[in-house]
Amino acid sequence: MLARSFVAGMEFDAFADDRRTFYAVTRCLEIISEASRRLEEPLRARHPELPWRAIMGSGNVYRHEYDNVAESFVWRTVRDSLPGLLAVVDRELNQRTDPDGAASGRPPPE
Repeated sequence: MLARSFVAGMEFDAFADDRRTFYAVTRCLEIISEASRRLEEPLRARHPELPWRAIMGSGNVYRHEYDNVAESFVWRTVRDSLPGLLAVVDRELNQRTDPDGAASGRPPPE
């Protein structure tokens, strides 16, 4: 996941001091938030362990309250919350491919 790769091997102080990386990661989180809004409800319902409301709402904070977005909040999101979301994305994508690795074009079984 792109946001996570931006901070791989980086310590918090370096992240907080690197404005370009901070803004790039924040933009990636905005995109993830917007994409989560477009997911069908049955898909979100299959993964109640994820805080979907928070994921969907975080984009509003990044877009409209950007002057109040703390580096520590973005850092914790990427380091602590993104791995769980990434695991769900991987599972969903794996369910949507056939054994040869080609996209099946059909939703996963419920």
